[in-house]
Amino acid sequence: MTDDSYLQQRLAVLAEAELDTRAVRAGQTRTAEGEHSEPIFTTSSYVFASAEEAAARFSGEQPGNVYSRYTNPTVRTFEERIAALEGAEMAVATSSGMAAILSTCMALLKSGDHIVCSRSVFGTTTVLLNKFMAKLGVRTTFVSPLHIDEWEQAIGADTRLLFLETPSNPLAEIADIRALAALAKKRDCLLVVDNCFCTPALQKPLELGADIVVHSATKYLDGQGRCVGGAVVGRKAEMDEVLGFIRSCGPSMSPFNAWVFLKGLETLRLRMEAHSANALALAQWLNEQDGIEQVFYSGLPEHPQHALAASQQRAFGGVLSFKVCGGREAAWQFINATRLVSITANLGDAKTTIVHPATTTHGRLSDEDKARAGITENLIRVAVGLEDIADLIKDMQRGLDAL
Repeated sequence: MTDDSYLQQRLAVLAEAELDTRAVRAGQTRTAEGEHSEPIFTTSSYVFASAEEAAARFSGEQPGNVYSRYTNPTVRTFEERIAALEGAEMAVATSSGMAAILSTCMALLKSGDHIVCSRSVFGTTTVLLNKFMAKLGVRTTFVSPLHIDEWEQAIGADTRLLFLETPSNPLAEIADIRALAALAKKRDCLLVVDNCFCTPALQKPLELGADIVVHSATKYLDGQGRCVGGAVVGRKAEMDEVLGFIRSCGPSMSPFNAWVFLKGLETLRLRMEAHSANALALAQWLNEQDGIEQVFYSGLPEHPQHALAASQQRAFGGVLSFKVCGGREAAWQFINATRLVSITANLGDAKTTIVHPATTTHGRLSDEDKARAGITENLIRVAVGLEDIADLIKDMQRGLDAL
């Protein structure tokens, strides 16, 4: 069961397998116990056969487990599986999605470096770059995700990273990954894409030319709102640097969380297609209702980047937002009138969630930054879950009736 020839044959089969098969099988190496499901290795340390072996492991001369902060079999299985799904050489698991972004920046940047970032990113990402990376001497310029000329004009001799989230949170803006990847290559930068909203089931940024992908595994990779984690995925050269940061600084994924994420990956495509189908149906319904000023979802034909989304995504994802007629009071009335959906800022759950971005996910942004990012007081975000669409529409109707 564990002889070298069998393992080599199995790896060769998986290398040619389709996404669903990789999501179920990739990364697992069975132990001598012959377990079918992946085990959880809840150990902080490992025993060595000799002092010589310990020295070789610690120095990196010999592969193998050293300490669970940066080498754990369950975490490694998750890393190998998400790398296989993204089509990458290597992945590094982290304690959260924000830890994935932080680890990427800390591993690959130094004081004096410059980032060009989409202004339509998660609010905490903006805070991380504007406040904390700035303290370390790393400067960030924010630009529109939609206008390539703004990106090109912002790039200077000290620019190291281009950072992008597509679809954007919460307005579902779609950036052209191919065009930005070409620009990054031309200007000797690395393109980092947050693929949280689509996952590799719907979008593969590396195939479109990106250099690095980051994930909040907390969201769709888990799929049921159980654990917090993240991942950085890309070429081995950059990932070795990220792993070095994890080893020294410690934002590590726990083995239990890695095991939960592995179970989530097994149903990833099925869930993402179901989320997308429900979101499209809800967006179409909202688009026809009085009291709704505008719906933001790239699956709608009138969305300005609908064709681009269709060209680089397999489906349109499970997150939409919309503006109600009125201001903050109207938005809060709508949210408070719902009875089925959950008022929470998390997303990627089987349960539908609803939130007011201006006072939650983007609440720490200045009024100017909110305005630039299109975060208005009457904006509501819905991460559409896996409930029956008829029941979700009924609950949205409760919100409309309250206006």
